[in-house]
Amino acid sequence: MIGDLRDTISSKHADTGDPNGGSCQTSRQCDTFSGIMNIPDPLLPLYDDGFILSVTRPLMSGKEASVFLVETRDGACVAKVYKDAKNRSFRQRADYTEGRTVRNTRQARAMAKGSKYGKALLEAEWQQAEVSALYRLHGAGVRVPTPFHYSDNVLLMELIADAEGHPAPRLWDVRLRPDEARELHIHLVRQCVYMLCAGMVHGDLSEYNILMSADGAVIIDLPQATDAAHNRNSERLFLRDLKNLKHYLGRFAPSIKKTQYGREIWALYEGGQLEPESPLTGRFKHKRQRTDAASVIAEIQAAAAEAGEKPMSAYQRKKLAKTAEQDKAQEEAIARARARAEAAKHQKPKGSDEAGDQRPRRRRRRRKNNRGKRGPQRSDT
Repeated sequence: MIGDLRDTISSKHADTGDPNGGSCQTSRQCDTFSGIMNIPDPLLPLYDDGFILSVTRPLMSGKEASVFLVETRDGACVAKVYKDAKNRSFRQRADYTEGRTVRNTRQARAMAKGSKYGKALLEAEWQQAEVSALYRLHGAGVRVPTPFHYSDNVLLMELIADAEGHPAPRLWDVRLRPDEARELHIHLVRQCVYMLCAGMVHGDLSEYNILMSADGAVIIDLPQATDAAHNRNSERLFLRDLKNLKHYLGRFAPSIKKTQYGREIWALYEGGQLEPESPLTGRFKHKRQRTDAASVIAEIQAAAAEAGEKPMSAYQRKKLAKTAEQDKAQEEAIARARARAEAAKHQKPKGSDEAGDQRPRRRRRRRKNNRGKRGPQRSDT
């Protein structure tokens, strides 16, 4: 199929009087003459390998990647080109990457030190996280784009289209009726439940990361997805995702703003009672209980007593003896310093008389008197 495309391009060059005899030096030049958009540099490897036949147009450019509409042998799809770390403006990245582990200890040390090699590993891990999240959530029943191929910082995935076959708009670009907003809110809350049951939190869910396809809402943009069990920020990120949905959809249906699905879902998750189809009410009541300070103090005292009853190990005994020796040496040094100070008080100053209360007088150095010496007298005559 690529060969046919090249033959077509060559024939067009011959018709237009190409001085190169109908041949192109680069794939970018071929696309320019054939009327197709120039192939961006990050997509050239996939174009040369036959994964991409042409690039139709750019769809959008975000804070971490640029998205293009491309043609493949299986039809239209989306190519997501990740930006370099120096050109990306994603803030507070550490909140999302906490809990992600690397088995290779050498790579883990390099990533912790922030060396050049470690930064390259962090960049690759950040990009690979979205591919892993897409496969994981797709298997859990969450409506996300289907990934097809990933290589050279480029992710090929399913094109989310509307009823007419065009790229689907974002939720931000759609006007909703109150009943549609309430129905969509329930659907998105259930999608968040599916994600949490799969052990993941989106972390950046908003009206800009949801596409309205012909089959319903589709969640996109998942490189910052966090592990709900190993990230200490998971609760805060999950509640923020639900809050963003509530406040935006509440513009169309104000009754949505009164719901508390986030707290309710997270309480079920912490209690181990959350299931994909768990019934939700949208109401949550905070448990107000007084702290039993007496029991806390009793537990602390019991733990201290238990620790004191345990026999010390050889290392602990050695450390205790060393500390005692250091304390003894310090006390002896202080005693010697005090003794020297007392002796200095009672010692007589050098050069003092018998009474000891008079100091020797300093002799004043006399200046030589040169007044008696006269030079040769000058005569007036």
